[in-house]
Amino acid sequence: MKQTQSRDSEQILPDVLVHGLDVVFCGSAVGSASAKAGAYYAGPGNRFWSILHESGLTPRQLLPSEFCNVVQYGIGLTDLSKFQSGADSVLDSGGDDTGGLAEKITAYAPRVLTFNGKRAGSLFLHQIFAYNIKDYGLQPQTLGATALFVLPSTSGAARRWWDAAPWCAMSEYLGR
Repeated sequence: MKQTQSRDSEQILPDVLVHGLDVVFCGSAVGSASAKAGAYYAGPGNRFWSILHESGLTPRQLLPSEFCNVVQYGIGLTDLSKFQSGADSVLDSGGDDTGGLAEKITAYAPRVLTFNGKRAGSLFLHQIFAYNIKDYGLQPQTLGATALFVLPSTSGAARRWWDAAPWCAMSEYLGR
């Protein structure tokens, strides 16, 4: 089920961004379970928090409710659409803000911007660089000094496309 908020209201979940981050993860939009819980990647089948730990990005598996603490591990969080929630299949593309994301990333200048799923990565790379993604992993474009990765979605709904290898490769790129 899709939930939306007007642009005049607050974001469903706040950005977790500070200067000096190693990586910022960007999804399409907050999932329904995450919107209800008020925490990033809170769906019961979502692999986000476990893959952060398994790939060496965090020393332990964090809980979704600890999402604000990711900055202590050099990690930031945002979404392409900040004012709607739900599965990728129900999102209104009019809610995607690729230009706003580019401005945030340019301002905060993390080492890496990583898209959690092909939808967000495809939209961003197509609209900002007129580029069509060929595969998961490191992309040929950069946004200033920020490298771009597109990784398989951690959503339980995308389980059949799950592959931890690109996640581990991104962690290795960061030297973790």
